[in-house]
Amino acid sequence: MLFLTEADVRRHLPMREAIRLMRETFEALGRGEAVNQPRRRLYTPAGSALHQMGGAIGKYHGTKYYSVHLKYGFHFFFHLFDSITASSLALMEANHLGQIRTGAASGYATDLLARADAGVLAVIGSGFQARAQVEAISMVRKLCDIRVWSRNSAKREAFAQEVGARATATAEEAVRGCDILVTATFAKDPVVESTWVSPGTHINAMGSNRSDRQEIPGALFGRAAVIAVDSLEQAKLEADYLPPRTVELTQATRKSSDEITIFKSLGLGVEDVAAGGYVYEQFIETVR
Repeated sequence: MLFLTEADVRRHLPMREAIRLMRETFEALGRGEAVNQPRRRLYTPAGSALHQMGGAIGKYHGTKYYSVHLKYGFHFFFHLFDSITASSLALMEANHLGQIRTGAASGYATDLLARADAGVLAVIGSGFQARAQVEAISMVRKLCDIRVWSRNSAKREAFAQEVGARATATAEEAVRGCDILVTATFAKDPVVESTWVSPGTHINAMGSNRSDRQEIPGALFGRAAVIAVDSLEQAKLEADYLPPRTVELTQATRKSSDEITIFKSLGLGVEDVAAGGYVYEQFIETVR
């Protein structure tokens, strides 16, 4: 069994390939040719939590597990298996695996649902996940303006400089007039207001995968013509808001330029399998 580091994952999983992989993964899910296991959580009296999620696609199945303590940090790992022989193929550090495939899922959703002429991106949040969001969306739309707001002014300024964005003084300033909106926060309450969002905007809400956190206000869900999730089964367990008309991403389409569309990204174990399998294959090629 191989052990792959974060550096190996970053080297062998470029964003453009990750977007292609996510497109193929969602299409396979839609055809019933891939399997996803929703996240399970175990909480300890000490304040730590253990999370586990799995899936199967093509030649591989696997599971990602991560241990979290809000005071001490996150520790992510992914274990890849051969689906024919059930043998163990690789254990890999998976912090960047999750970051890249989450960004790629938003890239695929944006390509599917955002207007073709969408050029203004607003990002609420400036943490680890936000970087991959900007990279992925930049690959599917020609962006002329990237705006960012987060509560920590020093972090948002540094993030803006890193990704070529413009830091704004308020969240409202970032959101008004944007074509694509990303929320990438740990906020328990909405970080935007419905009145800030223009008709025709596409929204990737990806910061929350717990039902007790809500980045997007109910009024904005009410205005949306399309509300899509990566998995309805998982969304029933984790989504902060799930209207009855919610569909899975492969069933979602934009019908007019003034529709508001929302992709509620929860993160799927099968996404990790697709990305991890690709990393494994690329790594094997380099050592032959």
